[in-house]
Amino acid sequence: MKKIPYGMSNFRAMREEGYLYVDKTMYIEKIENLNSKYLFFIRPRRFGKSLFLSTLENYYDINNEKDFEKLFGDLYIGKNPTKLKNSYMVLELDFSGLDTGDRERLEKSFKQNLIDSISSFLNKYHSIFKEINEIKEHIKEKPDIKSIINQLIEEVEKVGKKIYLIIDEYDHFANDIIAMGDSEFYREIVRASGFVRDFYETLKIGTKSVIDRIFITGISPIMLDDLTSGFNIALNVTMDLSLNEMLGFTEEEVVKILEEVGIEEKENLINNLRELYDGYKFNKNAKTRVYNPDMVLYFLAQYKNTGGYPEYLIDDNVKTDYGRLNRLTMNEENKALLERIIKEEGIVAEIVTKFSFDRMYDEEYFVSLLFYMGLLTIERQEKTRLFLKIPNYVIKTIMWEYIETNLKKEYKINLDLNELRKTIEEMAYEGRIKPYIEYISQNVLKVLSNRDIINFDEKYIKVILITYLVNSKAYRPISERETEGGYIDIYLERDIRIPDIKYEWLIELKYVKKSEKDKVDKIKEEGIKQLKRYRESKGLKERKDVKQALIIFIGKDEYQVIEV
Repeated sequence: MKKIPYGMSNFRAMREEGYLYVDKTMYIEKIENLNSKYLFFIRPRRFGKSLFLSTLENYYDINNEKDFEKLFGDLYIGKNPTKLKNSYMVLELDFSGLDTGDRERLEKSFKQNLIDSISSFLNKYHSIFKEINEIKEHIKEKPDIKSIINQLIEEVEKVGKKIYLIIDEYDHFANDIIAMGDSEFYREIVRASGFVRDFYETLKIGTKSVIDRIFITGISPIMLDDLTSGFNIALNVTMDLSLNEMLGFTEEEVVKILEEVGIEEKENLINNLRELYDGYKFNKNAKTRVYNPDMVLYFLAQYKNTGGYPEYLIDDNVKTDYGRLNRLTMNEENKALLERIIKEEGIVAEIVTKFSFDRMYDEEYFVSLLFYMGLLTIERQEKTRLFLKIPNYVIKTIMWEYIETNLKKEYKINLDLNELRKTIEEMAYEGRIKPYIEYISQNVLKVLSNRDIINFDEKYIKVILITYLVNSKAYRPISERETEGGYIDIYLERDIRIPDIKYEWLIELKYVKKSEKDKVDKIKEEGIKQLKRYRESKGLKERKDVKQALIIFIGKDEYQVIEV
């Protein structure tokens, strides 16, 4: 059985040490055949970018020719090698972890990062270069980034070789600066005579001699527009249809992974994995959606270790990455827009393929950034634009947690979690939903309505009800579940981690203004009919212990619960 490579991004180690490797090497051939040698490709954090770069590095490195069969022999590219295999010196740069304290510190750490990377490059190819210590000293003495790269180009020209340049996390430091909201700092480094622009301009000049191919990755196109005049040679292939499945796992690949790591009971497990981690699409015409690979491997590693479902459906590393969401919504416009997206479970928009810092808080740019971060994905064409949806259940939980955190911070809503948990347990084990509704009504909805600043409607109330259920682990709330009888407002399904939950719930939610209270009886009649239709639908009719509740909110401080 193959070992599960959770958190690993070293291709050689995975191949030599018996770890699972999902063969993505056919994409090496695809990217060689694209219309540019200089490629720009972005995907969300922890989506397999670093592993793919490691695969490229091992494939193209002239030092690895003797190990080609061992590393690639049984893979697609081993059976169908391209002419360029093992034909480059590979220079890898990674711009994560730079010091963004101020411009001077950033430039210093950028320069040191470059010197260290070139030093490693020289060590790797010590048999080709003569006097590498002397070359290193020359490079260290160079006063600026431009002259460092020019020195490297000169040395590679002398030995008659070509460079394949790989840049990982190209935008990491820029994202940190954006999160700080320091526009002047950002402009100083990227525009005009900024050192970042100097870096890319020098690379562009280097492509006329020894830099033959470039592959750049990151999580957003935020610098692409600002660098255009200095680096206008890169082809943005992020949304290329042929590369939709280059990173991430297809369902076919997930099924194969389960076999290779020795996990059975596939059908039930696949259904859960699909609900939790699938749903990503990076081109509107793509036929296949992909799973977040990091999350799948995290889940399977936990499952393999314990024989059961993991206690936490998303690991802390990913949660930390999405903590950026709070920093991106520091202005009121973005905050209101994100709340709208969570309420509507998506948004009609156009994806912007490049944008500058100046447009960061325009609606279409912010929505596009959510897409690049993996918080939204393409659902379908909607007239001339796209409908972008929240990809899967785990990303929905991140959104709901954002709502809870925001309520706590902005409205000082601090609930007694023990009391809250008791009301959820009453719903789950005793079949009584009213205590939960009463608790949320008194402790959340009334606090909000008293401030008279939110626009109450069914969708907002639904988000609040779901938000405080998620962390209980009793239920997996499904919003707008489709049945032949219509769409269920909220379906509370037993959480896979606590299978002894007795009652599941079908909830129909209604809201009427105080001035329309005379309509309640009619709404009640319609709501009960809807619930009965849902209960009789395929997939629910056979399920036992499914309770039904119609909840009618009247104004901001009154409600009725009718159990059917």
